[in-house]
Amino acid sequence: MLQVSDLTVVVDRKPILKDINLEINPGETHVLFGPNGSGKSTLLGALMGFDRYEVVKGRIYFKGEDITDLPVHERARRGLALSFQRPPTIRGLSMRDMISICSGGRDDVNGLASRLNFEQFLERDVNHGFSGGELKRSELLQLLAQDPDLVLLDEPESGVDIVNIALIGRTINQLLQRDLDIANHRPPKQKREERRKSGLVITHIGHILNYVNADVGHVLFEGRLSCRGNPRELFNCIQKLGYGECIRCAL
Repeated sequence: MLQVSDLTVVVDRKPILKDINLEINPGETHVLFGPNGSGKSTLLGALMGFDRYEVVKGRIYFKGEDITDLPVHERARRGLALSFQRPPTIRGLSMRDMISICSGGRDDVNGLASRLNFEQFLERDVNHGFSGGELKRSELLQLLAQDPDLVLLDEPESGVDIVNIALIGRTINQLLQRDLDIANHRPPKQKREERRKSGLVITHIGHILNYVNADVGHVLFEGRLSCRGNPRELFNCIQKLGYGECIRCAL
């Protein structure tokens, strides 16, 4: 689904990411840990093709196609989508129209919104005056409408209360075709080979692991992918030792 080869990215002439190599297969969900300022959001921005993230070395392949030089809208058309940690407000555009645009007019907007208890927000401007939990639900509703093949999620649990995080976790599992039974922490109903959706989830506090059953974890530290392994084992190591000691232990 995604192959990143020797990716080096600069922002305002400052190197942020160095020689990143990453592969995500169809049906896999990967989690990316890292301290603030390590380059996690930069990686998602570079994958999505935002202008401020300059790729000075390496290539990005999506479903076998080199997309390194493609603009954002072409990546979106091919099935790549991003949920922002801090999404922008768009005045003059209603949520209803935004969802209709994302779905290409294919889906029932009210039906999609009901899955996130979002019907009362459809006539409001996109993200205008929304709380933290409402912003996350707005982002996920747009992703549901877009129905991408690879979902990039930037700290989906950030700023979300305990009530909203369970709903957000269920929605992410629907997006990724996992349908995890949150109450009983049962395994996903679909086997990996039966799924076609993939995901890359950034988390700083790790709470999303209680709701999304990820396959692979990575640690991004000082601009480099430093280790890879079981997501929960990596997170437990980080909690006990901190990022620096955890990485030295893994090496």
